[in-house]
Amino acid sequence: MTDTPPDTPDDTATEAARRAALPPAAQRALAEADARKAADSDATLPRELGGRKGPEPVRYGDWEKKGIAIDF
Repeated sequence: MTDTPPDTPDDTATEAARRAALPPAAQRALAEADARKAADSDATLPRELGGRKGPEPVRYGDWEKKGIAIDF
């Protein structure tokens, strides 16, 4: 069984049609939000000195390592 039905139209075309139907102020707001998302995804974080190895504990919920709780 497939996740999407075979008759589903292209999502980019439907999104473009939805955006075209919005008022100009909403279109500008969406364009600004898209620009902010692109800028945030391009930002690189500085290297952390003295931090623990592995994935970010806040993001992945790993608050302790080998029984030692990490104090932020």
